[in-house]
Amino acid sequence: METVFRIRLIIIFFFVVSIMTGFSAMAFAEEPDEKATSHSDHHEAEHKKFNPSEFLFEHISDAHEWHVFTYKGKHYSIPLPVILISKNNGLVLFFSGKLQHGHGSHIIRGYEYKLETEGEHKGQIVEISETASYIPIDISITKNILAMFVSIAILLWLFVSIANAYKRNPGKPPRGIQSLFEPIILFVRDEIAKPSIGHKYEKFTPYLLTVFFFIWFNNMLGLIPIPPGGANLTGNIAVTGVLALFTMITVNFSGNRNYWKHIFNTPGVPIWLKIPPVMPLIELFGVITKPFVLMIRLFANITAGHLITLGFLSLIFVFGELNASVGFMVSPLSLVFLLFMMFLELLVAFIQAFVFTFLSALYIGMAVEEHH
Repeated sequence: METVFRIRLIIIFFFVVSIMTGFSAMAFAEEPDEKATSHSDHHEAEHKKFNPSEFLFEHISDAHEWHVFTYKGKHYSIPLPVILISKNNGLVLFFSGKLQHGHGSHIIRGYEYKLETEGEHKGQIVEISETASYIPIDISITKNILAMFVSIAILLWLFVSIANAYKRNPGKPPRGIQSLFEPIILFVRDEIAKPSIGHKYEKFTPYLLTVFFFIWFNNMLGLIPIPPGGANLTGNIAVTGVLALFTMITVNFSGNRNYWKHIFNTPGVPIWLKIPPVMPLIELFGVITKPFVLMIRLFANITAGHLITLGFLSLIFVFGELNASVGFMVSPLSLVFLLFMMFLELLVAFIQAFVFTFLSALYIGMAVEEHH
């Protein structure tokens, strides 16, 4: 019970911090510097054309702040901690609100820090001194990282609560949230782990359950337009790459003698394909391509879904710029397709979690299969 209480406190902390920083960002958002901005610049900003590609990729990419909405040209965002390691200035800590959505800079100990919004280093924080500029090591709590912390806290609270429910009521029918998730847990165990791995399935079921629920929860959170949702975590190739790496490590460290024999000395293959080692090289290449497929499949499907959904929304603004009446006529059709894609994304969120987990189980099963 003490563990559950601590996990709940962590979750409450994350939500309170998100809400408080959100309100503080809205209350203390700084106005643009009127002295540094001319009247023509204001006029140009007001009549700036809608850029669909900028709109799409800004919403699916990671950021140093959690953008909530824009009203009358003013951006309202949740500031996040910026943590930099500089060879010139040591450890640098401040909140991203100091950077004013890329329109300002922050000076610490004589060094200026600015978020690049254009060019080669777009999206990175640059350290500027009197003599040169430098890209420090960035270990900031970005939008995706905070979203991952929130999802982990929710998962810990959820499954510790379910585990404690089983302990309190052994042999009794599930109740409440336990009854909601038990069929899904049994589905992963009985329909994915058992058929794919065989009699050794129990050893790998905890890993498969963790991967499945982590991907599914983050897919679902990515569909919620307001914090703590809206982050494209599973559409980030770094995240899918790490998940695929975990599967690769699990497969190769669990592989038995028969698995490695098929890689370095494939039975039934002519000797001239083994020396020089043509087949072993192909098999070793397969060890890398399997997790690569996992990484690209999840990343591409989730990113494509978000892009299509946002694309339907952007059609309203694209046609609206051509003609206001055309934009008005297009908007109902665009919203219908948008709602359709949102419902489809609910299905895709589950399917992609299932496919990643199923392929992981399949690769593990091939690695631990006994020689017949």
